[in-house]
Amino acid sequence: MKSIISVSCFLLLTLYFSVLFAQKNRAVQKQEQCGTMQRLEENLKHDPALKIRFNHQLESFNRMMALKTARQLGVDSVSTVTGVTYTIPIVFHIVATNPNIVTDARIMAQLDVLNKDFSGTNADAGSIPAFFKPLLGKSGIQFCLAQRTPDGEITNGIDRLRTTKKAFYNFNDSVKHAALGGVDIWDGNKYFNVWVCVLNNSLLGYATFPNDGKPAEQGVVIDYRSMPGGSFANYNEGKTLTHETGHYFNLFHIWGDDGGDCTGSDFIDDTPNQGNSTSDCPSGIKIDNCTTSGNGILYEDFMDYSFDPCLLLFTPLQDARMESALLTYRSSLTVSNGCTPIVLKILDAQLKTIDAPVQRVCTNSFAPIITIRNKGSQTLTSLLVKTIIDNGAPVNYTWNGTIASLTNATVTLNAITITPGIHTVKIFVASPNAGTDENNTNDTLTTTVQYFDAVQTITEGFEGNTFPPQAWDIVNPDQLVTWQKVTGIAKTGNASVMIDNVNNFNIGEQDYLRLPELNLTNIDSAYFSFQVAASTFTPVSAAGNNWDTLEVLASKDCGATYTSLYKKWGATLVTTALENKDPFVPAPGEWRKDSINLTAYINAGKVLLAFRNTTGNENNIYLDDINIRTQIINPNLKAAGFLVTPNPARNNIAVQFYPNPANLKSIQLYSQVGQKLAEMNIATGLGAASYTIDIHRYPAGTYIVRVVFTNKVLTKKIIKE
Repeated sequence: MKSIISVSCFLLLTLYFSVLFAQKNRAVQKQEQCGTMQRLEENLKHDPALKIRFNHQLESFNRMMALKTARQLGVDSVSTVTGVTYTIPIVFHIVATNPNIVTDARIMAQLDVLNKDFSGTNADAGSIPAFFKPLLGKSGIQFCLAQRTPDGEITNGIDRLRTTKKAFYNFNDSVKHAALGGVDIWDGNKYFNVWVCVLNNSLLGYATFPNDGKPAEQGVVIDYRSMPGGSFANYNEGKTLTHETGHYFNLFHIWGDDGGDCTGSDFIDDTPNQGNSTSDCPSGIKIDNCTTSGNGILYEDFMDYSFDPCLLLFTPLQDARMESALLTYRSSLTVSNGCTPIVLKILDAQLKTIDAPVQRVCTNSFAPIITIRNKGSQTLTSLLVKTIIDNGAPVNYTWNGTIASLTNATVTLNAITITPGIHTVKIFVASPNAGTDENNTNDTLTTTVQYFDAVQTITEGFEGNTFPPQAWDIVNPDQLVTWQKVTGIAKTGNASVMIDNVNNFNIGEQDYLRLPELNLTNIDSAYFSFQVAASTFTPVSAAGNNWDTLEVLASKDCGATYTSLYKKWGATLVTTALENKDPFVPAPGEWRKDSINLTAYINAGKVLLAFRNTTGNENNIYLDDINIRTQIINPNLKAAGFLVTPNPARNNIAVQFYPNPANLKSIQLYSQVGQKLAEMNIATGLGAASYTIDIHRYPAGTYIVRVVFTNKVLTKKIIKE
């Protein structure tokens, strides 16, 4: 499709994406076989600043390409045959319930298709009609299977992960995140990452454009059934990866994604204008509403939707655009050592992970647990491990054992004692086999751990400058949307906490807001209360919906396991009468106070409470005024069951009961000579814990408080001063 490069380019781009955004509100629209544009639309919709940057970048790049073409070769012809080959390391992440379903042979066949399609040496290019043969491009971009991992391990460029997820969506990129059932990216500056999985909604694949969002999500995703020999009829020759890799290097669909209006653009001058995508395998000349004569449209182009047997070429200008995008946005790939084989050192001990402590400990003493990897060729038999807390003196540990080359061992170190607070824990390994480590870059890791003494009461309104407040913490497994402090929105004061479920697309993801640890020893009652405000996007009457769920959990083992004390979602959680189509901000009357009885945890040891949000991508949830109240009963009252205090008294006396009295009829005040002065009748028979009697108007002397039950009468003498 003819490009439109002019001073009005930015307006064109704005219109281009506005059309895309108009096609989708909150609901997920019907998927096409390529999900790249839908993914881009979602990212730009939810990040207006990213949309501005992306459009500006695209405008600048298009202008640069137009000037480069005109200056170097003229506007009507271009050749990318420069004799330069850019070899890029590629890693295939196979993510499936059975990742062995994709064999090494199929990966090699897919890589072969990709390289031949880019170089224009694919055998089926001979089927290009004579009038389009001059448009067969020969890119200098080629791909090699990675020979080393980002942390210097030997690899064959094929990374397999067994997952419990049966399929993945394009709109949340979960296949690219280990916390969501996928696998994390290998350094996107050094590797071209390709995730192979089962995709939902009949998608064949999707890709990222340069600088279109998070660096940790850059790459291509394809359905394994689109690979050579796959089960997708008409789409099983491996051309899906070729198409998506085109997007990765800044190519757009050949028809410009304008719905057949002939106004969009793929920003390429040597592709004919095209109305819409091709959905079959034509032959001969094919015309449409945008190209009505001549040689017709270029349905053979890899950036169309034709069946795989009909996809035959990139054009020279498409090759030029991809190579320019590589050098402009992804140039680090051209100097990566990802395809350089590893040569093992003799002695190379790696501190691979710190497995414990993890974020919070509930005692002031803990034993660090680490994983050591032998990355050298010689078997490890001894190692010195040092632990430093807050830049203090190192605590040494000498390990002896056996770790074969390229294997791991878990080691528990000596216990360390810490004071209350947040601490930095630095651990490093040295002196492998009493020798010198030949690679010091992988010897040291640092983590943080918090420990605070347990408390009996909590009052928190999030008004302070620190978040999370002291002794609180947040557990955010996917490192994406989680609990945050907000100002200007509160039940009381000026602040509260909120979780943004509107933009939390990882359905089922759980985030924890954990309170300080509690010690409920030697108390008589404990209650947990909080203010909550919540709404939904979907009407609460909808059946089978994924709802945001708020829970309160209790753990007696410092967060290793939890018991649910409170769980609400949908109609039981919301504090509004109707759903909200915009991000929910509660009005003053749209808060509710909820309470939980913690009596079951009295004298049961320490307990850690946590709020847990499970997202359903509905709407915001807010919390404020967190209170844990405890009560200690007067031991004399507990022993007697009935007290009158103070004694002597001047003004008021309190008549107290423990436990709350049953069958109580009345409380009476008599003078010493037997005259009834006051009486309080209890209509229900079920009494409260305490009653107040005003005696200030009576003269000094001795009085009798008489408590009448249905089956007994109790009396106490008091002195009025």
